[in-house]
Amino acid sequence: MSAAAGPAPRGAAGEAIRLLLCGDVMLGRGIDQILPHSNAPAIDESWRGIYDARTFVDLAVRASGPLPPSRDDSYVWGDLLSELAGAGADLRLVNLETAVTTSNDAWPNKNIRYRMHPGNLATLLRAKVDCCALANNHVLDWGYRGLGETIAKLHGAGIRTAGAGANRGESDAPAVIEVPGKGRVAVFSFATPSSFTPPSWAAAADKPGVGLILLTEPFVAHIAKLIGAVRPEADIVVVSLHWGGNWGHEIAPEMRAFAHRLIDEAGVDVIHGHSPHHVRAIEVYGGRLVLYGCGDLIDDYEGVTLQRDHAHAGIALERQNRFRPQLGLIYRAELDSSGALRALEMTPVRIRQLRANRADADDARWLEEMLNREGKALGTSVVRENGVLKLRW
Repeated sequence: MSAAAGPAPRGAAGEAIRLLLCGDVMLGRGIDQILPHSNAPAIDESWRGIYDARTFVDLAVRASGPLPPSRDDSYVWGDLLSELAGAGADLRLVNLETAVTTSNDAWPNKNIRYRMHPGNLATLLRAKVDCCALANNHVLDWGYRGLGETIAKLHGAGIRTAGAGANRGESDAPAVIEVPGKGRVAVFSFATPSSFTPPSWAAAADKPGVGLILLTEPFVAHIAKLIGAVRPEADIVVVSLHWGGNWGHEIAPEMRAFAHRLIDEAGVDVIHGHSPHHVRAIEVYGGRLVLYGCGDLIDDYEGVTLQRDHAHAGIALERQNRFRPQLGLIYRAELDSSGALRALEMTPVRIRQLRANRADADDARWLEEMLNREGKALGTSVVRENGVLKLRW
């Protein structure tokens, strides 16, 4: 396998950089309703007969029991808060799949829209999130005003962003984060149409939006050019990709080919993939980590399978049994100063009562077996030790 391209790194020799990577953090809709601040609950999901965001809370209660009456801004992190906010990570990166806004400018003809009240930014701060990938299919749910407020509120709270902005220059620009004594990490964020990101959301020279790409050679060259421009000030390059449909364990050949070309030709060190609502297989290519789908860290889908009075209930139940979307992972990657993967450990997570907690032994075993089954073709496996999954390659 090919080694990553790019000039010699500037990081301190022998110093490991530790990344904490999470998938979709969906703090809007039902989650927004249970946090200390909330937007108006009215939504329009007529395709499944839901017009009030609190319905997702009611369904979760039916599935798992009443929520605690007292909930602070860290409620959704359950017993994971110390792990998320602990001192072991140099950088914490999530895909923030919601607008952070009070805007009422609903994007027309979109059947699911997410927004979190800006007053709930403390939820991200409690987890010490350093950077949010914003190139996804929900950041513009509440219009350009909502996007502008999202970016302004996150930056005002000291959280860096990548993947969206007032024009294509801003959406293409990375977040460059200093890791004291170790170097700098550049985070780029892009979305593909396969993630249901509307083509009309693509940022342009004179239009706000997200970094929308196709899995083609011209976009490999485009990303390589962007990375080349930032390489003098970046030791590690992460590309966060919102790609693929919501369901399915299969990794499309074009996704693997694109990931490999980003590593070989653009000098990417970590590919942080997300969009599917469940965990997907892992690859190590040329010594570099490729996460094809991190799953959801937190969402409000917990009780949807109980909604049996509409045509989609049976589909939801089948997906629940096959893909276990309530299960996720917290990924802790240790890289050497060249960007090569030294180790990857993962904490299994289960969403229950609209919060993420450590998964029990049975759920951890299911994730272990799935990653081993799906990772076989990619040359990876995991072992479970003391409730933690460790990658082997």
